[in-house]
Amino acid sequence: MSELHLAIQVVMMPRDTNPLGSIFGGVILSYIDQAGAIGARREVVRSGGELPFLVTVAMNRVEFHHPVLVGDVVRFLTRLNRIGQSSITMEVIVEAERGRDVIKVTQAEVVYVGIDRDTRKPVTLLPGT
Repeated sequence: MSELHLAIQVVMMPRDTNPLGSIFGGVILSYIDQAGAIGARREVVRSGGELPFLVTVAMNRVEFHHPVLVGDVVRFLTRLNRIGQSSITMEVIVEAERGRDVIKVTQAEVVYVGIDRDTRKPVTLLPGT
């Protein structure tokens, strides 16, 4: 299993709340997508590929374990699950630092495909595959 990589860290602000006062799930999903793409780009380059242009094709699994609150420092950690010819699957773990506590609040699996910027057709991520 690959190592965890800190892709994004952000303080949650009042503008991102839902009517219950916790952070809106869509905000967390957006950060998950961005973090997964950052981690995926890193993994492709670490594996010998060129810096890819990636698009999201699936969020296979998203689990919200605990609410995220205003003022939480939220970390989006990524880990490589699989890399194929033109796709890469990342695990994204979301932790909230709340005072002295660190709480695993969300986790997800996200799939990206490398594409050519001009043609939007899938491309091979790694040489020799």
